[in-house]
Amino acid sequence: MNVVVRNIPRLKPSLLAGLEKLGVATVHEANARKGLLSTRISPIYPGGRIAGNAVTVETGASDNWMLHVAVEQCQAGDIMVIAPQSYSATAYFGDLLATMLKTRGVRGLIIDGGVRDVSVLKGMDFPVWSESVCAQGPYKDKIGSVNMPVVVGGLTVRAGDAIVADDDGVCVVRREEADAVLAAALAREADEEALRQRYLKGEISLDVLNMRAKLAEKGLRYVDFADVPAA
Repeated sequence: MNVVVRNIPRLKPSLLAGLEKLGVATVHEANARKGLLSTRISPIYPGGRIAGNAVTVETGASDNWMLHVAVEQCQAGDIMVIAPQSYSATAYFGDLLATMLKTRGVRGLIIDGGVRDVSVLKGMDFPVWSESVCAQGPYKDKIGSVNMPVVVGGLTVRAGDAIVADDDGVCVVRREEADAVLAAALAREADEEALRQRYLKGEISLDVLNMRAKLAEKGLRYVDFADVPAA
């Protein structure tokens, strides 16, 4: 369907800020361990940490025309999420598109395809998670869609879903579940901090998490070195 959907639902900035602070690993666990994109989608440089509303783009293979169309639909706090219609070794995105997006307050970009101008994007502090890096540029000939559901990194992403991305990867949280996931993630963070304080005092997880009895049930035994037969 070749259509541009306008006026998508967007989550509260405070909710997105909370998800960003907690990060991908904690959010993914709080999200019932779902929503994690394939590891083939990775940061083009380390240190990026963002959360935002998904603006989704389906674009033609080796063609980035629809990315230019999508810029107009982006607002501050958004993250552009791009799904090429088929694989091709092409850079769909570079520093000029990033300049337009950053000027509009877009936080970053997720793409199941290639990008280029990595050093410039790093200098601009515009984080990107991509399938590849490639110098070859795209065409502008094919049309697709903006803000329709797309499949990126093996998962369906809808316009207005929450995207959380950092050095650990990218996690998608369905927009109607975002409040509950944030609450669960905050609770998980508090639990982990309590554990961290106990570990700093010298306790270990075998005792703190009551692992010994279950390990014994599984058949784990302890023996002294002197009792181990020689090889």
